[in-house]
Amino acid sequence: MEKLTAVIRPDLCRTRLLVRYGSEEVLKALLAPATQVHRAAAPALLEGLALWFQQPLGVVLAVDEVRDGAVLGLCDDFGFGARTLHYAVEVRRRPSAHGATRLDGLGDFRELRRQLRRLGP
Repeated sequence: MEKLTAVIRPDLCRTRLLVRYGSEEVLKALLAPATQVHRAAAPALLEGLALWFQQPLGVVLAVDEVRDGAVLGLCDDFGFGARTLHYAVEVRRRPSAHGATRLDGLGDFRELRRQLRRLGP
């Protein structure tokens, strides 16, 4: 059975999402910043993806600060990821950014792909 995995990277200007089913990228999205969405939006999105693919979703939440994930409702204030019947969130703190990167189109998803590779097959 193919594994369903996602990486979410919120920042000040946007939230990037990359979803893979096995080795195939099935969804790339640029969404509103975490501070501008309803707290139930991210959990509902992840639950919907799990239901669509009819299997639990493994999620990596790549954040600079734990509060970035807490705003999305995907972890608590201590940095423990949410676990439900439909998804399990692993919170990974990123090292400080080296500088701003200009994104064209949907932007650069290399970092999100590296996060998915670290999860394994």
